Amino acid sequence: MSPLTAEWIEKASADLATAGREMRARRDTNYDAVCFHSQQCVEKLLKAALTESGIDFSRTHDLNHLLDLILPRHPLWEAFRSGFQELVAYAVEYRYPGESATKDMARTALKAAQNFSKEFTTKYAK
Repeated sequence: MSPLTAEWIEKASADLATAGREMRARRDTNYDAVCFHSQQCVEKLLKAALTESGIDFSRTHDLNHLLDLILPRHPLWEAFRSGFQELVAYAVEYRYPGESATKDMARTALKAAQNFSKEFTTKYAK
């Protein structure tokens, strides 16, 4: 595994841990942060897979675009697309006034990130 791939994975793991900790907060849970860090986890894992596969990608938060790029290597990851759909908005829209995530949205986002992280780990375990 390349050092850059490992760094993407490390940062994705940190995002997933942050989302999980925030979701478990007993008071003042920041559901926007859970959603944002869940999206970031998936984005960084996709970028790790692309990096390790030698596939170039542009600066983007678009999970669908990143998934399209890696599907030739991992066609079964298409099954994650519907879960990624909800995460796409959390990269930007929910970080600013006007939109706020609910507990259910945060739960769904975290579950999507956890599920993809498990699948990713089966392919790219250290």
